[in-house]
Amino acid sequence: MMGSRILAIGVVTFGLALGAARAQDAADPAIRATIQTQMDALARDDAAGAYEMAAPGIKAMFTDPTMFMAMVKNQYTPVYRHRSADFGPAEASDDAITQSVTIVDESGIVWTALYRLAKQPDGQWRITACFLTKTPATDS
Repeated sequence: MMGSRILAIGVVTFGLALGAARAQDAADPAIRATIQTQMDALARDDAAGAYEMAAPGIKAMFTDPTMFMAMVKNQYTPVYRHRSADFGPAEASDDAITQSVTIVDESGIVWTALYRLAKQPDGQWRITACFLTKTPATDS
């Protein structure tokens, strides 16, 4: 009985430590820096700089910075050109982080961008996806 109680305490302690590690990863300033670096590159029309922040899976779909930039301009205009971007909460899940960013586009429409990032073998965070939705309050 005593052994199972110690095991249960160990499992709970491990679970709390794992949860704290995930919360710490989600709060990692490198997550925000990766996204901000890409957004800054987009603002300068620096295709190579923006492309650098993309994960290998994205780079496999868009094999050079020019193709990547064309996709962003066409499909992610609010990200490409925006008035403001405010970082919201981040959530950790398994091997990835999802970072919420509230974006106000050039027309004043508010969007939510959910950036998904994964840590690469070299320890760098890279963007694996961005899901962009118009906030319900701004739908017309």
